[in-house]
Amino acid sequence: MDAKELLDAYRQLWINRELPIEIDETQTLKASIEKELKDEMTHPRLRKSPYEKFHISVKRIVASTLNDDYKIKLIDSHINVLETLKK
Repeated sequence: MDAKELLDAYRQLWINRELPIEIDETQTLKASIEKELKDEMTHPRLRKSPYEKFHISVKRIVASTLNDDYKIKLIDSHINVLETLKK
């Protein structure tokens, strides 16, 4: 499974998000997940912690109709981004 396929799977989780490719598919996916975990699409006073957003994201992924391989890769990507945010 390549980065383009994983980005396409991630796009399926979000109906109204375009996610244009900035540098490459890998960087676009990583930046999108970071933005999601930082809750940057929400007003600053209403933002949740990255851990709360991680929990919500994993629930969204698990409940999706995606193939299990995509689900595992997406959850792994979320874990990797969350670990970089902890530093």
